[in-house]
Amino acid sequence: MFENYLSSIEGVGIFPIISLLIFFTFFIALAIWAIRVDKNYLKKMQELPFETTKPQNNNFNGGNNDKL
Repeated sequence: MFENYLSSIEGVGIFPIISLLIFFTFFIALAIWAIRVDKNYLKKMQELPFETTKPQNNNFNGGNNDKL
């Protein structure tokens, strides 16, 4: 069914090649990032869900800006 439809589209053969290139480019970029990332950053991100400290105040106090 799709064989006749896809073969009627001019230049359809380039789409799988482009998809493969995008995938491998992303995969290689992610691998390079994983190798080069700072190990302290990874340690900080690893322990982030287990932090017991109080979250920092983001200066949202219900619209009352007394600290100006």
